[in-house]
Amino acid sequence: MIKKVILGALLIGTAIVGKAQNKIAEHDIEGKMKWFEEAKLGIFIHAGIYSVADVSESWSFHNGTISVDDYMKQQNGYTLSKYDPAAWAEMIKDCGARYCVITTKHHDGVAMYNTKVGKLSAVKTCAAKKDMIKPFFEELRKREVKCGAYFSLIDWTHNDYPGYLKNKERYDIKKEPARWERFQKFFQGQIKEISDAFNPDLWWFDGDWEHSAEEWQAEKTRNMILEKNANTIINGRLQGYGDYDTPEQNFPVVRPAFKWWELCMTMNENWGYRVSDNNWKTPYEIITIFVDAVSNGGNLLLDIGPKPDGTYPEPVVSTLKELGDWNKRNGEGIFGTIPGIPQGHYYGPTTLSKDSKTLFLFVHGKTSGQVLLKGIDNKIQDITVLGSNVKLTHKVVGKISWSSVPGLVYIDLPETAIDKYVTCIKVTLDAPIKLYRGKGGFLTN
Repeated sequence: MIKKVILGALLIGTAIVGKAQNKIAEHDIEGKMKWFEEAKLGIFIHAGIYSVADVSESWSFHNGTISVDDYMKQQNGYTLSKYDPAAWAEMIKDCGARYCVITTKHHDGVAMYNTKVGKLSAVKTCAAKKDMIKPFFEELRKREVKCGAYFSLIDWTHNDYPGYLKNKERYDIKKEPARWERFQKFFQGQIKEISDAFNPDLWWFDGDWEHSAEEWQAEKTRNMILEKNANTIINGRLQGYGDYDTPEQNFPVVRPAFKWWELCMTMNENWGYRVSDNNWKTPYEIITIFVDAVSNGGNLLLDIGPKPDGTYPEPVVSTLKELGDWNKRNGEGIFGTIPGIPQGHYYGPTTLSKDSKTLFLFVHGKTSGQVLLKGIDNKIQDITVLGSNVKLTHKVVGKISWSSVPGLVYIDLPETAIDKYVTCIKVTLDAPIKLYRGKGGFLTN
């Protein structure tokens, strides 16, 4: 992962900004993005040799906190001795995720599959001697979970890549264009073999900030992927040739301008496994972040890092179970919904059914009492709590007989009906939701 968000020109609605506009317009963007838009939840897996020595993924040697030699020695401890791709896939399915993205190669250049193009891999140079990606994708697809391939464009250990350490370059590509051309063929060769072997539903690129779109041959790279599978989705880190936005770690306060977006966020402080990192987000924190992302029209791509033996820390397993149980109780308000109503009508996350006849209100924490809803110009037919089907009562306050301005709706939420993390209230309306957006008073407009 990158340490800061660096975004290229991305899709706004169904149009793309930049040189890729005409090429991308040839494909059915709306159609291929449908599953992504409805997925809501994905799991991000940073698997790599960096999990051995309690160091950050790739950045540790790039920034000089560990030598390159010591970093690469981690290959000897990367055993995957307890790797169970079926168990991984089952855990991901059970938490409610509709897609999963896994590192095929991080910035350190060590591929997690049996690359024929590169020299470093979990198969050829690691103690594991096994391909992680092939069996994992097979297990995900058995469970109808979409498969995403993370791929680092940069490769800090490849002799033909100009970047090396934070304060050191191997060469200037303007002075040695043939060397850079060899690297272009190399990374494109790896992309081709991943496409041919695994046919990812989604490509999650990283590292594009070090070179321009022209230097990455971004348009050629995109076209090569789409020639294999025109329905493949590409994230926004291909210098303007991607399909959706990917804010990282930092939650947007307001809904991003792009039609499709995804918040990628770690479960603790690091992308890969580090034994010293115990600053885990609680199930409550993750669920509230998830709900906020969905209510703003986005997805959550929640990252987890496996240990070098292929198992997961207990907090990962238990938190994903809690997330899955919450989704089983409240999934109707998440999956198959569209973004909810503007703040001011309700002070919290909301979603709507696709026909806009059902409004879902999310109440954070163990909050009970009266829930306020404003400016709803509909008749309420029914109010229940998801997960328990407890029926709630409500009353309308301040409705003036001679005015068309709606009154305030107070919903009674008893303590006995609340969820232990986030409560989802289902409000069934008489017609597609109609919001009053006026200033009140004598004038009704």
